[in-house]
Amino acid sequence: MTTANKLKVQLVKSPIGTKESHRATVRGLGLRGINSTSELEDTPAVRGMINKISYLVKIL
Repeated sequence: MTTANKLKVQLVKSPIGTKESHRATVRGLGLRGINSTSELEDTPAVRGMINKISYLVKIL
């Protein structure tokens, strides 16, 4: 299994006070508390989700 088709995402800012759809996107990416990480497939859908909440996450 290669990591070339995976993205590692870390939640660096709290979603409290953000739009409900943005909080749902954070949960949809599998992120819970601050500094939690998730390894995801590199697909256009996942890229769009990351782009939507780019101000909350960091790609590792």
